[in-house]
Amino acid sequence: MTPNPRQAQLLEEVRANGALSVESLAERFGVTLQTVRRDVKLLSEAGLLARFHGGVRVPSSTVENIAYRQRQNLNADAKQRIARSVAKAVPDGCSLILNIGTTTEAVAHELMRHRGLRVITNNLNVAAILSDNPDCEVIVAGGVVRSRDRGIVGEATVDFIRQFKVDIGLIGISGIEPDGSLRDFDYREVKVSRAIIEHSREVWLATDHSKFNRPAMVQLGHMSELDMLFTDAAPPDPYPRLLSEAGVQCEVAA
Repeated sequence: MTPNPRQAQLLEEVRANGALSVESLAERFGVTLQTVRRDVKLLSEAGLLARFHGGVRVPSSTVENIAYRQRQNLNADAKQRIARSVAKAVPDGCSLILNIGTTTEAVAHELMRHRGLRVITNNLNVAAILSDNPDCEVIVAGGVVRSRDRGIVGEATVDFIRQFKVDIGLIGISGIEPDGSLRDFDYREVKVSRAIIEHSREVWLATDHSKFNRPAMVQLGHMSELDMLFTDAAPPDPYPRLLSEAGVQCEVAA
């Protein structure tokens, strides 16, 4: 589903507070209990919220991500703004690795007018998008294709990435925790992302604000390994301090 403006705001309120009662949400938005219950039902069926008796909370699973089609629609406007910000920072004539994720796919759309790019990717959606740019050479990693999102993972993918040393490695992420750890759900995907980090001269992270304080099972790395962070809203505490200590440049998309 694509949340309407009220539902998107409801999601933000719940994420900011962790859990809220139906009554408090109705009061905050000036709507009836029935309206909130209807919104909550739709959002929980889409896997974006979890219901409990009398209230709602953020999904707490650390082992399973939201389904790909749902992630495509979630925070779509924010991802587009982030993508434009990233594209402005990418110079013509450079080499990049783009990994799996709906945000990196949004970035691929914004790179369609760039010239002289050489892009390596383990994301068939990114490859399909950028193959329509005649001034971009696309190199697709080998490995096992995940049917749910057309991401390519596995040891063959890791070995393929290790052949290169690119100017920019652009990664997405499923969660960032308050200790600065970068986390994801699939250990195979994480191994590929580790190879990208290790074989990029600069590491850029593109992620919307919902990923801050979101738990996930597998540690990918640490914020201190980044050179740039692109997001759509000012990171909450304690992330500004962590970014400053690590010397990471943070770009908040307008």
